[in-house]
Amino acid sequence: MKTQAIAQLKLQRISAQKARLVADLIRYKTSSEALSIWKNSNKKAARLLLKLLQSAIANAVNNKGMNVDKLFLVEVLINEGPTLKRFQPRAQGRAYSIFKRTSHMIIKLEEQVVEAK
Repeated sequence: MKTQAIAQLKLQRISAQKARLVADLIRYKTSSEALSIWKNSNKKAARLLLKLLQSAIANAVNNKGMNVDKLFLVEVLINEGPTLKRFQPRAQGRAYSIFKRTSHMIIKLEEQVVEAK
């Protein structure tokens, strides 16, 4: 198995569905392409994932000794976290459910190997 650099972010107050839309923009791209795409995105999830990607790149360089220019994203996982359940009073004594969803985010990086023919 190849060496992977991993960074994870847990219990973030954004729904997994919204975060997956932003994560789908950069799957299987190089780390530099992903950074430029997320820097120009106007979504909350892009800011969170950008910071997470920068952490994964720092882990790869400092802990694993990888080359920054050869890094690419192997896996971007966005999973659902626990949901905070709240209630809002409504007319005639009823209650309206409010679900405050959270998500867990994981980014895995590997060094790209150029095969000679």
